[in-house]
Amino acid sequence: MSEREILTWELFGTASRELAHAIADSGFRPDVVLGIARGGLVPAGSLAYALDCKNLFTMNVEFYTGVGTTLDAPVMLPPLLDATELDDLSVLVVDDVADSGKTLELVFDFCRGHVSEVRTAVLFEKPRSVIKADYTWKHTDRWINFPWSTEPPVVTRSGVVDS
Repeated sequence: MSEREILTWELFGTASRELAHAIADSGFRPDVVLGIARGGLVPAGSLAYALDCKNLFTMNVEFYTGVGTTLDAPVMLPPLLDATELDDLSVLVVDDVADSGKTLELVFDFCRGHVSEVRTAVLFEKPRSVIKADYTWKHTDRWINFPWSTEPPVVTRSGVVDS
């Protein structure tokens, strides 16, 4: 058994479709899909299409600073979403993984005071997560290789190009 979960692009297609079916089968119809940047953007876009939801918002949250290293607590980064834009709407908050769950919890709490209903969806959830997502494709305690973040950047912020 591998020490890592390997999510290929093909398996991501299957995972996102199965997650969308679970959401649809529950009867939840979000007015807004809110993707947590960066890891949650690809799953959020996929779920928004599958759930026929044209309102797709993003929130930038920094928590992981490297493989297995984090800040003390997740931090929202600008530009910040105006929470009043969510007033009385049903919102689906999407991330790639609920590892510690602290990022998902931060965004959930941000939404909770404004929306009529907020639910959460993740591709993967780990046992130590402080929040249990409403919709989870797979539970795991292993490190996950996502297809959008496994390869190094093509170009870095310093301008160095990957060959």
